[in-house]
Amino acid sequence: MSAADCIFCKIAAQEIPAKIVYQDDELIAIEDINPAAPIHILLIPRKHIPSLDQAGLEDASLLGHLQLTAARIANEQGIATRGYRLVNNCGEWGGQLVMHVHYHLLGGRDLKWPPG
Repeated sequence: MSAADCIFCKIAAQEIPAKIVYQDDELIAIEDINPAAPIHILLIPRKHIPSLDQAGLEDASLLGHLQLTAARIANEQGIATRGYRLVNNCGEWGGQLVMHVHYHLLGGRDLKWPPG
């Protein structure tokens, strides 16, 4: 899938409406339209990278920024103290449905282990 056809690229470009929680030059964070927890936020880089295993060393700063922003949002959402989960699904068997790197920030309830 090309960036031109990618739903997350369109959301990041604000061509498709979404409830934005946070945005900057490198990423956009939105509320998931089908939440799996009381707090379920997607962190999407503006750069189109199909999956984590296709990221390169040049993406290290971006990936770190995604994780640190997730921690910041968790604090702002009031879920950091009790805990939260940050998930990246990679590939078909990993449950990745949209071929664009993204993280799921989940919290607001007791998240059991193991997942799925």
